[in-house]
Amino acid sequence: MDKEFKRTDYCGNFGVKDVGKEVVLNGWVHRRRDHGGLIFIDLRDRTGIIQLVFDPVNSKDAFEIAQELKNEWVIGVRGQVVRRPAGSENPKISTGEIEVLVDRIKVFSKSKVLPFNVNEEEKIDEYIRLKYRFLDLRRPRLQKNIELRHRITQAVRRYLTDSGFWEVETPMLTRSTPEGARDYLVPSRVHRGKFYALPQSPQLFKQMLMIAGIDRYFQIARCFRDEDLRADRQPEFTQIDIEASFIDEEDIFNIVEGLMYSIFREALDIELSLPFPRMSYQEAYDKYGTDKPDLRYDTVLYDVSSVANLIPFPPFQGREVIALRIPKGQDITRKVIDELTESAKALGAKGLAWLSLQEEPRGPFSKLLTDGIIDQMKRLTDATDGDLLLFIADEPRIARETIGRFRLEVNKRFFQPNTQYAFVWVVDFPLFSFNKEENRIEAEHHPFTSPKAEDIGLLEIDPLKVRANAYDLVLNGVELGSGSIRNSDPEMQMKIFSILGLDEATSYKKFGFLLDALSYGAPPHGGIALGLDRIVAIMAGEESIREVLAFPKTQSAFCPLTEAPSDVEDRQLDELGILVKKEED
Repeated sequence: MDKEFKRTDYCGNFGVKDVGKEVVLNGWVHRRRDHGGLIFIDLRDRTGIIQLVFDPVNSKDAFEIAQELKNEWVIGVRGQVVRRPAGSENPKISTGEIEVLVDRIKVFSKSKVLPFNVNEEEKIDEYIRLKYRFLDLRRPRLQKNIELRHRITQAVRRYLTDSGFWEVETPMLTRSTPEGARDYLVPSRVHRGKFYALPQSPQLFKQMLMIAGIDRYFQIARCFRDEDLRADRQPEFTQIDIEASFIDEEDIFNIVEGLMYSIFREALDIELSLPFPRMSYQEAYDKYGTDKPDLRYDTVLYDVSSVANLIPFPPFQGREVIALRIPKGQDITRKVIDELTESAKALGAKGLAWLSLQEEPRGPFSKLLTDGIIDQMKRLTDATDGDLLLFIADEPRIARETIGRFRLEVNKRFFQPNTQYAFVWVVDFPLFSFNKEENRIEAEHHPFTSPKAEDIGLLEIDPLKVRANAYDLVLNGVELGSGSIRNSDPEMQMKIFSILGLDEATSYKKFGFLLDALSYGAPPHGGIALGLDRIVAIMAGEESIREVLAFPKTQSAFCPLTEAPSDVEDRQLDELGILVKKEED
């Protein structure tokens, strides 16, 4: 680095206070404007943009070089900070009242023509953006997202450290265990024919840290799951992983609420209202058709099956019928209803019935209604004249879950959110769920969650009615994190494994190291894992977590930048004792 052109500060840090100073700036040519006698360059670095002025009267050599500059060339300049002429200020940027009159310039490197414009927010094919991610990341929006992620991560570390937690790293190469999603497997060269697994979470290790007496642990943990991807999922992701001993649910709630308060205050200068509201799993499911309710909107679901089944309307007969109410005042035409019907079908509904509560009710089954049925329907849905009722009918659970998804579409289309950030704790989850496809009981969260003390008697009688000491933190309909109080008694842990269909031999084969550790004096403990990527995306106002990751992968888990995953040499496979089975054409 040429010491003559070693910067004195970043572009975005200068202002009127610096007028008259001699400065050195480094950065990228963001935009060039030739006004004949003068050349103006917008110089960009990660802090912002500052305007450079090249005047041949001031420096003929610098002016001649400036004539050759192109967008995204990397330069260094020396010059004096001056005020912009009156009327030429730019209020859109923080340095808009000043400019730098350049004396000397050095071109560090030149740039080819870019595959897309990084100066403007235009629609670009995502594959191209990821292939040239090093260019995509030059965009101010993405740089702000990466900076926000940094500030959030630092706030996490400060808060948890101040709260008595130790940051401890856990292994990335571990044993494959049946925790839900598929593992990413890593073959061992030393132990031929055997495999490590990349961790889906540090779950077992953090429990053993509690058994070890660490007492309060956290980690900004990288996790890996080989699963189908969506906007809020990547094959590798980051958790704020927390575990503590001698605590209960209330302690976890207080720790996490304090953490979120600190994050929002430090990163966005927003003070959250504490404590967060709480809602049982059953209430969330009944009112919103999901365990991740978006409470920014007042709309709720209504079970009208008892009345709808009395109507001689075939789609309602013998089915669960769930309604959604849109209050009067919305401009809902038949075209809008047709669009809503298509939206509902796209979300899994067999159809969408509707009833407009006018003086003369309108809808596909309105002629089948009696005054008594209409009155009952109004009572069940809190409806008044002028409201519109939307209905989805299907098998139990399916109807409610489908209209729960449909509720989100209705909210976006017709209503404004009541608040920007709506947190809620969802509690009292079932400990188990039933997998119809595999005809077996499985863990609702994971097999290390403890049952509620008052429900332990149901484990042998009706395990599907047992509630868990489990909790999810939800923000704006997105699950930010999930946690539980763990099983610290090895006998209880073995009983849970037994209900899940694991005999003693299988349990020890898969989880022997945990069961062994629990038998040496385990404190009561519990914790939570919060999705850092999702937290940053919501705070940044992004729909996809890919916008807050430096180097994300596509929906098919492919990296266009590095072209990973890729083939490897036969020599490498031979060392591992692996023969790749090629797919047939």
